[in-house]
Amino acid sequence: MASAFPAISTTTLLLLFFFFFFTSCVLSSSSSTIGVGYISRLLELQDRERAPPYVQLSAARGVLRRLLPSHSSSFDFQIVSKEQCGGASCFMIKNHPSFRRQGDPQILISGVTGVEILAGLHWYLKNWCGSHISWDKTGGAQLVSVPKAGLLSRVGDAGILVQRPVPWNYYQNAVTSSYSLAWWDWKRWEKEVDMMALQGINLPLAFTGQEAIWQKVFQKFNISKSNLDDFFGGPAFLAWSRMGNLHGWGGPLPQSWLDQQLILQKAILDRMYELGMTPVLPAFSGNVPAALKTIYPSAKITQLGNWFSVESDPRWTCTYLLDATDPLFIEIGRAFIEQQLKEYGRTSHIYNCDTFDENTPPVDDPEYISALGETIFKGMQSGDKDGVWLMQGWLFSYDPFWRPAQMKALLHSVPAGRLVVLDLFAEVKPIWTTTEQFYGVPYIWKILNRFVMHYRCMLHNFAGNVEMYGVLDAIASGPIDAWTSENSTMVGVGMSMEGIEQNPVVYDLMSEMAFQHNKVDVKGWINQYSTRRYGRSVPLVQDAWSILHHTIYNCTDGAYDKNRDVIVAFPDVDPSFIARRPQGYHQNEKPLVSRRAVLKEITDSFERPHLWYSTSEVIHALELFIASGDELSDSNTYRYDLVDLTRQALAKYANQLFLKVIEAYHLNDILEVVGRSQKFLELVEDMDTLLACHDGFLLGPWLESAKKLAQDKEQEKQFEWNARTQITMWFDNTEEEASLLRDYGNKYWSGLLRDYYGPRAAIYFKYLIKSLEEESEFELKKWRREWIKLTNDWQNSRNTFPVKSTGNAVNTCRLLYDKYLRSADIQSLEEAAIMQ
Repeated sequence: MASAFPAISTTTLLLLFFFFFFTSCVLSSSSSTIGVGYISRLLELQDRERAPPYVQLSAARGVLRRLLPSHSSSFDFQIVSKEQCGGASCFMIKNHPSFRRQGDPQILISGVTGVEILAGLHWYLKNWCGSHISWDKTGGAQLVSVPKAGLLSRVGDAGILVQRPVPWNYYQNAVTSSYSLAWWDWKRWEKEVDMMALQGINLPLAFTGQEAIWQKVFQKFNISKSNLDDFFGGPAFLAWSRMGNLHGWGGPLPQSWLDQQLILQKAILDRMYELGMTPVLPAFSGNVPAALKTIYPSAKITQLGNWFSVESDPRWTCTYLLDATDPLFIEIGRAFIEQQLKEYGRTSHIYNCDTFDENTPPVDDPEYISALGETIFKGMQSGDKDGVWLMQGWLFSYDPFWRPAQMKALLHSVPAGRLVVLDLFAEVKPIWTTTEQFYGVPYIWKILNRFVMHYRCMLHNFAGNVEMYGVLDAIASGPIDAWTSENSTMVGVGMSMEGIEQNPVVYDLMSEMAFQHNKVDVKGWINQYSTRRYGRSVPLVQDAWSILHHTIYNCTDGAYDKNRDVIVAFPDVDPSFIARRPQGYHQNEKPLVSRRAVLKEITDSFERPHLWYSTSEVIHALELFIASGDELSDSNTYRYDLVDLTRQALAKYANQLFLKVIEAYHLNDILEVVGRSQKFLELVEDMDTLLACHDGFLLGPWLESAKKLAQDKEQEKQFEWNARTQITMWFDNTEEEASLLRDYGNKYWSGLLRDYYGPRAAIYFKYLIKSLEEESEFELKKWRREWIKLTNDWQNSRNTFPVKSTGNAVNTCRLLYDKYLRSADIQSLEEAAIMQ
């Protein structure tokens, strides 16, 4: 049968892939780095302790049944040794030798672990069947293009061999557990572990349920449950409670929560181990309950400073840190590791610990820092003699404390091969290039970058914000540059986004880089991506994706993207701090001065939106998407992308519209302020309607999943408050001063725009108009008081929102394009770039 990949014939496909695989897949002797040599002992130990082949095969078949039940007999799986893979981890794809008739297994996929086998399955589905797999919220799996069972495309007689250039593919961020995973049950977790395996992820963070472990550990040190009520944060804020940034906020945690999360963690770990993964468990970082200071008065326990709370409120912040040089540190560290071993029955010997993440050491003396690092590691090692410390390298990116001497002191405080650093923001701001490969420590390249041995990582998303954003060219080349660089200590690639279920194109490419030995030509890759994602080749959509590649997905200005669009992060600032256009500037003329001078310096309370691309080009890409609506309207992946792209364009248009309101205010044109304000509020309503057209942009599921985990009405109320607060005010506030983290977790979700963002903007516009009518100053304090009351009331409200989408995405996008963008003043849209 002809290949299901519509743009290329079977023969051409096979020739292309034979050439690619057999020229790019080199033996491990040439793909290894110095860092891989450092961790070779750990890799050998993990191989010996991995689940038996029959367990991994059974788990891999379970993933296939859940993904593609109609083809559960079309694929046969086999575990092979690294020696059969040329000494590295790999997967192999071959035509099954026993295939004779329909019903027989047609394709044989072999791999070193269950993860490698499923990565091979995904590779085959992508490259021979033209399919695509993403999160359900971003369109789900496109499997329509997969031929019927018995009619799958054959590979060449010699088969395909694909090796990992570096051993590990890391996944998650310490805060993903709160921004995205907070309310998941086992059904949702099972889907995610399946997704991890198909993407080749073999080193996932496993942070669920640790509070129940801590409860048992601290009991051994005479800390009661009531002492811990003020120590743990609420369900939506556990990540920052774990890191010692805050305590008690959103709590206390019910015992039922602790118990159910531990049960959930055991199920997660069991499945990860069954698939041959290497889960990363937490370790003791020094964060302790306040009561420990009373019980152990001679211990070196320091109360930390304020962390983003209003008025340095000690009820939520100023946590306590046990000095790593105190003997008690090793005792608690050992007890925590041992309790995890007791509960889980096993470990992968890799532990995450970030003592200094947004907590700067009190002394910058290198000897002191070295002693800290040494003791932190001893705490792990005393509980697991084979323990390896995995540390996020985020602190090296943002904290000026960490100069070369301090970095070296920390990184060299642990024996070679026992510390791995995640280069957490590598796609934008790689640390390995400026630190001589992390001064010889293994690291992981990530989107977000982190690891000392080094792990090259991709951070990509902050706070789970909804924003089309990425740096595809850097992803396609950065890991290769790091791996092939002189004296490379890179041992993996990874994805450490703060929130998932967004920008599927970024994660599709990044997961592929775990198996690529050469840089990827993104121009060609993205053409095939659009074909796979929608199940057919549509030239107009391919042209649109070409535009998106060099605009939205080409953010090369070095800035990270924390969405501050006006709708979702409304400026809390007096309008007088936002300047009008310079004199002599007319709408149809080029500005007389630089665009960046149009806005004068403003207070820190107004964090300006980030715009790094030509809005006119993106609007043209949207036109091409809309023009393909009749052909692709049955595709869920297309509908997601269409809604997301329309949202992106309208969000930038809203920024421009807000500037026009402010300009009219400065000109004392009350009629124009009223008219533009009404248009802005109407746009918010229309965008809410747009977002309601796809399940991936709904507020309802977030709130309902929180309530579903509650055991009674009081817990339901508490959990819903946690869910609502995280995406609005985030942290504490007074009656007249908003949270310093307000809108950090903002979301473009239907229900949130109509019910909260729109009413908030209406309050601000009300005071703008009042100022003009009364010829008085803008009443900033009154605006804040009313906005904060709106927020507090909304966080405590219990109104429900739909959990299923309504409306026709294609028709809605067409209507909104015609209404707002077809005749938009493109020059003014470009002018919004001054808010960058």
